[in-house]
Amino acid sequence: MLVGLGCAVGASLCYGIGSVLQAVAAADADRAGHLDPRLLLRLLKAWPYLLGLALDGAGFVLSLVALRSLPLYVVQAVVASFLAVTAVVGAVFLGTRVRVLEGVALAAVVLGLALVSLSAAADSVRAPGTRVEWLVLAAAVALTLLAVPLGRLSGPRGAWALGGVAGLAFGVVAVAARALLSSAAAGDLVPPVHVWAGSPATYALLVAAPLALATYATALQRGSVVQATAPLVVGGDRAARARRSGPAG
Repeated sequence: MLVGLGCAVGASLCYGIGSVLQAVAAADADRAGHLDPRLLLRLLKAWPYLLGLALDGAGFVLSLVALRSLPLYVVQAVVASFLAVTAVVGAVFLGTRVRVLEGVALAAVVLGLALVSLSAAADSVRAPGTRVEWLVLAAAVALTLLAVPLGRLSGPRGAWALGGVAGLAFGVVAVAARALLSSAAAGDLVPPVHVWAGSPATYALLVAAPLALATYATALQRGSVVQATAPLVVGGDRAARARRSGPAG
């Protein structure tokens, strides 16, 4: 369990620093007036964004390792503390001001997440069932349809709305990854290729992952890194809790 907690904390640091690097790249890129997939192509030419994605990838791998011994909601709760990392790093490198009240709130969040982590117990990996996997795929498609009109919102409203969609999409990615991870045989880190190809969770990943990146990148252009990241954290946490209370298949 301690290894799982350590990996979850490492994932939080990776996500927090990666968010600031992506915000730097988004600020320098040409602004998109709507949800434009070409924004990702432009950002992929910027080294801060690529480094931010690399850190996100490292965080994702660390979260997968954490999921081997901890419940999904606990991993998501610890990883969600990257909002505090984002706020601190953003204040140092982007000059983003963190008010006293916001600092107190962030400290309270981190303390609450730490208490949740300390109350965690080892968890066995169980297959969620085909019905849940289809529901996850349906959620990914629904979020894609929702993101199109929300992509036209400007200013902080757009940052909050698109950040929330990004959070839900990242939550779908986490749930889909857990579903695929639970399909692995004992002793295997990941399931074989034929399991991935036949699982609706795989296609949920293929839809939700680029959607999450595109909506978050657009949100970073509509507001500050904290404004875009805060709803992302809330959305991802809600998705994780929905899976925890959802059907077992």
